Amino acid sequence: MAGCGGTGGVESIEPFLDDTLPPGSSGALVAGRGDTVDVCRGWGEPDEGTGERAGCDTVFDIMSMTKQFTAAAVVRLGQDGLLDVGDPLAEHLPGVPADKQGVTIEHLLTHTSGLLDTLGPDDDPLTRDAFLREALGSELLSEPGTTYLYSNVGYSLLTAVVEEVSGQDYEAYLAEHLFEPAGMTSTGYVLPDWSEVHVAVEHDAAGRPQGTPLDHPWADDGPYWNLRGNGGLLSTPRDMFRWHVALRGDTVLADDARRKLFEPRVREEPDETYYAYGWVADDRDDPQILWHNGGNGRAYGEIGRDPAGDVFVFWVANRAAGDGWDLGESGTDLTSGLFERLSAG
Repeated sequence: MAGCGGTGGVESIEPFLDDTLPPGSSGALVAGRGDTVDVCRGWGEPDEGTGERAGCDTVFDIMSMTKQFTAAAVVRLGQDGLLDVGDPLAEHLPGVPADKQGVTIEHLLTHTSGLLDTLGPDDDPLTRDAFLREALGSELLSEPGTTYLYSNVGYSLLTAVVEEVSGQDYEAYLAEHLFEPAGMTSTGYVLPDWSEVHVAVEHDAAGRPQGTPLDHPWADDGPYWNLRGNGGLLSTPRDMFRWHVALRGDTVLADDARRKLFEPRVREEPDETYYAYGWVADDRDDPQILWHNGGNGRAYGEIGRDPAGDVFVFWVANRAAGDGWDLGESGTDLTSGLFERLSAG
């Protein structure tokens, strides 16, 4: 994630945001150093329907940034001695066919399983059983362990593994072992009481409201399986900072488990970046920033932290594109600029 020019320390954050956030966009962000929040606020116009402005406690779809939680769940299960990332997928899921007997948990974590990206639209009413049948019956695009191919299907398979190994529903496992220990009160699919909070309305590039994430088709227990575990979690900037603080210590993961989560492992060819477990690093040997992004055609966001956890940035826009601007294309400037200013003190 390239830098974006000069820095001026924390005092330059607000002028930087004024200059960088496109007119017409809206969203919220949090940025801080160590355990301290330096800025946590929304931007843009209030929602037309509710009249509420986005803020630190507004609920957003975090999209593919969900993958870090699925990866952390797998690593936590490993920490607790319930699986090993070197285990074959077939050790934890029934019905794995012969051509996928070589797929391991780590292959799924690093997008090197050879599985295709997706089986269809996020809101296809695909049940768990149907998803497993289609995913395991799909044709591999490469031999497992040989090629980086980003796969949402792979992370949904990891979601099924979490359920099989833990004996719990995926969201229930995350709530008990990740969210509650981290103090995250507004993160999940259906378990939080969303009626008590402001959930951001998303917009298309023309500025037309497209409803909140909860207005789109879901099953009673969360998104359908084309999305489950690879995207679609809802959270707030404040909760995402709590997650960052938890990852600075052993609240959720022990030191060795955190190192496994953050270690850059596979080059994202043709890019120069490397994939860890649910995180991306710019440099394999000396990563200065670990990050991930997410988008759904309406919203877009990014998360970034340094390996030591000294600097953290998270932002999400519920209107991510407009006339002449697209945060999906320019958002790295926002993340990098915040990161550099916090690093400069």
